[in-house]
Amino acid sequence: MSRDVDQFTVGHLYSNEEIFTSFGVANAGGLRFRMVDGSVTRAVLMTSVPSARKARENPYHDRIENDTLTYTAAGREGDQTLAGMNKRLPTQLDLDFPIHGFLIVASRSDKSVGPKRWRYLGLLEYIRHFPDTQIDTTGTLRKVWVFELRIHDSLAKVPVSLDARLMTDLLRDSRNQAPPIEDDRRISLPDQNTLNQVDSVRVEAVRSRLLGVLPERFEHLLKDLLLATGFARIQVTKYSQDGGIDLNAYTGAAMWALGDCLVQVQAKRWMHTVGRREVAELRGSLQPFARGTIITTSHFSKAALAEAVERGKNPIHLVDGFELSRTIITNNAEAIIEPDRSSK
Repeated sequence: MSRDVDQFTVGHLYSNEEIFTSFGVANAGGLRFRMVDGSVTRAVLMTSVPSARKARENPYHDRIENDTLTYTAAGREGDQTLAGMNKRLPTQLDLDFPIHGFLIVASRSDKSVGPKRWRYLGLLEYIRHFPDTQIDTTGTLRKVWVFELRIHDSLAKVPVSLDARLMTDLLRDSRNQAPPIEDDRRISLPDQNTLNQVDSVRVEAVRSRLLGVLPERFEHLLKDLLLATGFARIQVTKYSQDGGIDLNAYTGAAMWALGDCLVQVQAKRWMHTVGRREVAELRGSLQPFARGTIITTSHFSKAALAEAVERGKNPIHLVDGFELSRTIITNNAEAIIEPDRSSK
């Protein structure tokens, strides 16, 4: 009996058999492609996002942050390579093929859930991919590949027979609203000379712990770090109602040459990249004469770095996850990374 599904609805649950038979892709694997004459015509991405507790134990799991899915390539140990299935995802830039996203809601061992355990996320748009470092299950520093995809869930129902046309329309509209800047697809990585001067394993271990902190707690953690490094009169703004500003701080007495300077900080406990738009938006939220800073656990795109220092605009200081972790270590402040008490 055929288990084909004519139309997939965002938020609904489907079985693995319904997915692979309806889309004509393989029946296993996190990335599945339908190929015609050597070219990708359709892709299915199967992901899992753990509970908050499991994410703190292993923060390198895939994540959904706002409308962005951060997807780490396969392989829990050793260096990863950009080969096989992984190298096909970026070809959406040229081929405009549909990518369908599914999120598992229960493991096979959970007998309370039937075969329909995959929630449909909607159509996905490839944004960028980049090399990163992580600590694997053996405690060894390794190289990985990370993909970022935008989730288009506003199109609630996706007929399988029309998915190619719908994806083309979505990509066209998305690119027209925010014309792609090539440097926003590329990220800025730490300089190799800088890497050679630090204990990379220790730095990445600190970043791993930071990624496991809940976003609201992350803002208070930064308050403690600012206090430990000489800032004064530090205030954490009301969570989620901050107008883009998460912390206000003033330069302390040790920074005597700057006087009483207001620094407004945006905190981004993200795995995905901070782009040019976030830098421009922070600049527009600053009080007159204030200095702006974005502190993240992830990376900045090259376009974000260029926007931060563009001539004629108020400069924005950018601190990535590497620099943040190194600052914590050099100031002997690792104790500020307290484990979250929430078990959710």
